[in-house]
Amino acid sequence: MDMDIHEILRVLPHRYPFLLVDKIVEFEPHKRLVALKNVSYNEPFFQGHFPVRPVMPGVLIVEALAQATGLLTMKSQADKVKENSLYYFVGIDKARFKRPVEPGDQLFLDVTIKNSKRGIWMFSGQALVDNKVATTAELMCTAKDF
Repeated sequence: MDMDIHEILRVLPHRYPFLLVDKIVEFEPHKRLVALKNVSYNEPFFQGHFPVRPVMPGVLIVEALAQATGLLTMKSQADKVKENSLYYFVGIDKARFKRPVEPGDQLFLDVTIKNSKRGIWMFSGQALVDNKVATTAELMCTAKDF
């Protein structure tokens, strides 16, 4: 099930320059989601990271994974999500950076639900370029009404 940018914008509150998901390419409710981020030289962070050899900051790769977990959780619970619900990134463990992500790369964000306890969702995630792992992490998130 593909979800385009319009569906993503309905679910996530993020906007330019902080929306880091362009498309959903796979979605299994309550299990797994694969999202796509097209990495472009026009991204604002490349001006300073690094001007001589642009590399996507690792913290933004992790944020992209967290946004993918938000899409997975919010779409899996669409009937329970209220108009005033926000999804918060609350923790990260075991983040590892295996290869740089550069302009022109297609970053696939593959997230899987591991567990849910007292409103905290736990995920394993990996970011891949050309089917090679760029980043892995365990993420924790929660939804709260504001």
